[in-house]
Amino acid sequence: MQRIAFLRSAHIKRADPYIHGIAPVLTALGAEARLFHTHADCDCDPRLFPGTIERLDPAAAPDEFVARVRAWGADAAVSISLPDENALRDAVVKAKLEADGVRTVMTPLAATRVLCDKWETKRVLNAHGLLTPPGVLVDSDLLNGRALPVPAYPDAVRLAAHDLGHPLLAKPLWDSTSMGIEFLPDPASLDRYLAARPAAHAVLEKCVTGRLCSVDIVGAGGQYTVMPLVWTGTAGGPPAFTFEDLRYVDPTQGDDFAPTARRLVDLCTELGVEGSVNVDMIHADGEYHVLEINPRIGGATTLSIAASGLNTFVALLAILDGTWPTRTEAPAERLAVECLTANPTPTLLDELGARVDLVTCHDLVIDGHDHGGILTFTVEPGDERRVLKELTELCAQTGFIPAPMLDKIRRLLTRAAR
Repeated sequence: MQRIAFLRSAHIKRADPYIHGIAPVLTALGAEARLFHTHADCDCDPRLFPGTIERLDPAAAPDEFVARVRAWGADAAVSISLPDENALRDAVVKAKLEADGVRTVMTPLAATRVLCDKWETKRVLNAHGLLTPPGVLVDSDLLNGRALPVPAYPDAVRLAAHDLGHPLLAKPLWDSTSMGIEFLPDPASLDRYLAARPAAHAVLEKCVTGRLCSVDIVGAGGQYTVMPLVWTGTAGGPPAFTFEDLRYVDPTQGDDFAPTARRLVDLCTELGVEGSVNVDMIHADGEYHVLEINPRIGGATTLSIAASGLNTFVALLAILDGTWPTRTEAPAERLAVECLTANPTPTLLDELGARVDLVTCHDLVIDGHDHGGILTFTVEPGDERRVLKELTELCAQTGFIPAPMLDKIRRLLTRAAR
């Protein structure tokens, strides 16, 4: 391999610092890399990616990606895009590039289509003995009279909802990152939802109360590594912004996850997953309820890498060059924490980096909205009390972590220290 194209659609800063881990691998391969991306703010600082950068329009069709990658002369490609609609695009690009002999690390199109569709995902989860909240498919064409007239259809949905029991969540069939989800606490809210005639198909799903968590699974060809569990908040009510709560990996939690992990690996093997997938779950009543499987790297990939030391981006290159698996297990070796902060200044970041093991901190901008700084740091076993003291002192001086979030970090580190 001489030229490797990386396909991307979110700001590459969200892959910092671990994307830079591919640099020595590229050198060893004698290859150069180019980032083909659709993020408007990514043009470009060469410090963000260990290679050259080429921008495409966000609306670029797969054929344009294929043409640009081929024009550059790539002989291999790797998908690191998100969210799901861009994963589907990259799966189409994979099919077209590989038809031209350009090896591409991405889950095949047939499996990607299943995993982008929440109802199809639920069906394959059930088939593999994985627990998933009960639900029913809601056909928006029938609700809106766009297909065969079925006057009884809304009542059929109501009766199915009654069997499921409130509260319910209405989830657009193809959306991701918690977008478009509606909380339906009672029959009256369901009536309003149906009367509004949703434009897209949805899954009406029983709302489970518990702890939200996710896990990345990396690999190909039946050889998969399950990354550490990432705890991301609580479930049981209206959906919250994905990054709103404290997100963390705790090596002392998740010992009961092994049976679910084995079933997920079996599912990945059957689907032919290639690269990385992200599994969203709720832990409730001692069980892991699988919500969805995103056919791509996840929003918590940085935390997974920080806690385990297995760099997903390097692993993707290992899949590409045939040296995978480099590690068959990736247990959490340290505590890893991620939270939103006020946008910190470079001076503050220098001070923070002198006090804690700072992984990264960068502005989190989604659809043009600045959510503040997303901060990630790790804590080695036995160092919890010192790190907590340093954070408490710095926050007292600057207030850059909101008090409620700092209190959650305090409880986490105090528990881990025991």
